[in-house]
Amino acid sequence: MKKNKRVAGQQREYTLLQLDANFFYERAIRSLDRFHYDKALKYFQKAVDYEPNNPINYCNMAGVLSEIGKYGESNTILQKVINEIDPDMTECHFYMANNFANMEFFEDAERELLHYLQEDEEGHFLEEAEEMIEFLQYELERPTPLTKVKARAGVYEHIRARELLEDGKFVEAIELLETISEEHPDFLAASNNLALAYYYIGLADEAKRAIEAVLERDPVNLHALCNLAIFYHYEGRQEELQQLTPVLAKLDPFYQEHLFKLATTMGILKDHTTALRHFQRLMKHGEVRKDPCLCHYTAVAACNAGKWELAEKYWLMHRTLDEQSPLSAYFLLLLKLVQEEPLQGSLPYSYYESVEEQMEAWEHQAHERGVEMDPKLRRAYFFWAIDHSNREGKLKSIYNLEHCYNEEVEQKLQQFLLRGDEDDYLKRLVMYTLRSMGMKDAFAVVLGGKLLQVEAERVPTLESSSLIHSDPLWEKVAELTLAQTAKRYNVIQQHDMITLWVNFLSKGYSVMSKLTKIEAWAAALEYLIAKLYNKPITYHEAALRYGTSITTVSKRVKEIDKVLGVKNKLKDAPWLVDYSRKQDYRR
Repeated sequence: MKKNKRVAGQQREYTLLQLDANFFYERAIRSLDRFHYDKALKYFQKAVDYEPNNPINYCNMAGVLSEIGKYGESNTILQKVINEIDPDMTECHFYMANNFANMEFFEDAERELLHYLQEDEEGHFLEEAEEMIEFLQYELERPTPLTKVKARAGVYEHIRARELLEDGKFVEAIELLETISEEHPDFLAASNNLALAYYYIGLADEAKRAIEAVLERDPVNLHALCNLAIFYHYEGRQEELQQLTPVLAKLDPFYQEHLFKLATTMGILKDHTTALRHFQRLMKHGEVRKDPCLCHYTAVAACNAGKWELAEKYWLMHRTLDEQSPLSAYFLLLLKLVQEEPLQGSLPYSYYESVEEQMEAWEHQAHERGVEMDPKLRRAYFFWAIDHSNREGKLKSIYNLEHCYNEEVEQKLQQFLLRGDEDDYLKRLVMYTLRSMGMKDAFAVVLGGKLLQVEAERVPTLESSSLIHSDPLWEKVAELTLAQTAKRYNVIQQHDMITLWVNFLSKGYSVMSKLTKIEAWAAALEYLIAKLYNKPITYHEAALRYGTSITTVSKRVKEIDKVLGVKNKLKDAPWLVDYSRKQDYRR
């Protein structure tokens, strides 16, 4: 068997791999593109082994460790860079701040972030640092003690100006923003906020000049274009808006802040489909999708675009993310009403901590525009409040029913009357409200743990819808009367006392400005009811029980009688019939 022999001069050529730091760096980047973090980490470690004095390689390793949630190990490497490799690599402090924040070590995060802002000259992460400052201030519940920002003078002042804007201190914010804009004309974010501040106090021309100044320096500045579009929208300048809207519709921002700004702007401009598309893009980002506020905005856009199932999905997601927030429960109720009958307009893109704050904002906006609030907003509030709100919220929802009353509301009120665990006083108000709305059937109501029947004609109607806005002392009179008579009068007689009092206030509203000495009013109520039920009582006894004078009690009795004609009208049998004396509804 012949042996193969290599012919001289026919040596093969081999390309030898150059195993250096750059080789392993490129391999690491490819692994990152494929989300192979373990391999990327090994390759970056190899790069470090080849170039142990190159801080970039260490930072790359730290970045991968942070990406996979090993924040402590990441910070150990970053600290090594600062202590041993390159003390001037100040961005390591920003990376460490981000890691500490992810571990919820907020004090440590603040320390590193301040070090970065006060020492870094380049400012590559200024926008991110500004957002982190706001986050840390919220978590630590105090201001961040930032005194200077080396990379860009004016940033700290800009943060302060934004806080003033959020607090409604527009004049102070304007003074600060004008100074920043004059000293740092390239600081366009300050100029954009200056335009908003001008607009908030009615200086529309100054606002537009501020925006024009921004667009001269940066013709495609997204914040300026969005602000200008919103100004045109509220001023009704449709021609200019029609030219600007297509420009905004074509924008497809990369940064989350820009995407949120554009999404809310398109929503305000009533292009809800585009707004929804941008909000949904935001919802695909990892940590951002866990923001309850963003879930709410996305749901609002879906609702306004008629995507009911999608709106429900995002409000349910909001409920999961923030179990303590009442907003999702309210808006899910509203969504059911909107599916049956569309809103008169569209839901605004706003976010409040409570349903009450949201309602107050809508009421204020409707008042400013001189229009009535959509009844469905109030009706949804009633359905939410009667089941979920506190006593004050339930009171408000009951008093505002004249704006949204319908058959469903009536049924809900009748169910409320049968709840054994609800406030008897609220139930009485519900009966007065139902009577005022024209109900003529007898009421079934649980009062004092007993199921009672109330004849409709014996329940007064509330003739003054402003009762809820009156002196709160009127309710204290009712509470005092109930407390003092608890052992001497039954639930039927106590009901008559409160009914008499509310009826008097409703018909004699003008006297409420003189509502003083609640003890005398309470004594007068007991005196009148005692007389109606043939209970022995004198002015002297009533005055003594409530710690007031005989003369004052007598005077209050006459005032009530003058308005209601008590002695002439209320001589019939008791108003209530207990048809289930043995049945106890207390829980």
